[in-house]
Amino acid sequence: MNFLEKIKERLAGKARPEHLRRGDLGERAAEKFLKGLGLKFLARNFRSARGEIDLVFREADCLVFVEVKTRSPDDWSRPADKVDARKKKLLSQTALDYLKLLKNPEVKFRFDIVEVLLLDGEVREVRHLPNSFPLSRPYRYA
Repeated sequence: MNFLEKIKERLAGKARPEHLRRGDLGERAAEKFLKGLGLKFLARNFRSARGEIDLVFREADCLVFVEVKTRSPDDWSRPADKVDARKKKLLSQTALDYLKLLKNPEVKFRFDIVEVLLLDGEVREVRHLPNSFPLSRPYRYA
């Protein structure tokens, strides 16, 4: 869907699918929470040909790539458990694409997960899991 179609859809009052509304709510809650911790917001929904990173922040001299997982209490598993090996690889590749756009600076970076728990469509709890996983192989050295 292109930009004009999105605008027309919003103006026409068509409802977005529930999972997209829930994801947007979770990303906004995660952004607010991380800003409250003193991280500097850089980007939302960075996309490359290989994937998407929900949020990008800077904390001191470290870039922070954030995956947001939003769930309702109906789900029995931890939201972070949904970030499997395949997703970690895609996030790693996309982070490298982001760094490539910056001309590959020598900078520290990490991958965080933020779990957003909803109750009746409202944010009930936000959990920050810093440095949740390393850069996936074969992209890391060890």
